[in-house]
Amino acid sequence: MRKGAATRLRIVEAAAAEIRERGTNATTLDDVCRRSATGKGQMFYYFPEGREQLLLAVAELEAERVFEDQQPYLNELTSRAAWEAWRDLIVKRYRDQGLYCPLGVLIADVGRYSPAAQAVSAQLVRRWQECVRAGIEATQATGEANPALDADRTAAAVIATIQGGVTVLLSTGSAEHLEAGLNLCLDHLLS
Repeated sequence: MRKGAATRLRIVEAAAAEIRERGTNATTLDDVCRRSATGKGQMFYYFPEGREQLLLAVAELEAERVFEDQQPYLNELTSRAAWEAWRDLIVKRYRDQGLYCPLGVLIADVGRYSPAAQAVSAQLVRRWQECVRAGIEATQATGEANPALDADRTAAAVIATIQGGVTVLLSTGSAEHLEAGLNLCLDHLLS
């Protein structure tokens, strides 16, 4: 079972890497088999429903990476310092990952081709928004955030800002808009 789980993960990671580099449309099952050092028999053993099932697994993997990339800060947004550290981490991560970021795979690629993957993206956004909302409420409770702000609405704006900034990054190669948007959100939140 452990070996099988490792093989399945190797296939999903290979597919994710191919999609990050080449896009969903240009990535073939042959590419994934070559990169994962597996055969089509193994591919269809782990993904008997084919490409859409594999895309769903990629979406799930990339959604988890989005959260992993933001730790430990995402779950500890309780002060100005914590929010600024989180912002700095996000900007650095996406700047470093550039065109190969997991969020880009989800919002700009995989989610468009698979309804199930789109559902994973929607779940990611909800979960992410809940974490940010909890951070806003915790920071409001400490007196460091504007108490008049609607925490859920503000969290939605923060998430939209990140996604928009990543989309601009994917099309221009620059994290400038991501950083500017997050700075504006934090200025509003922590005023």
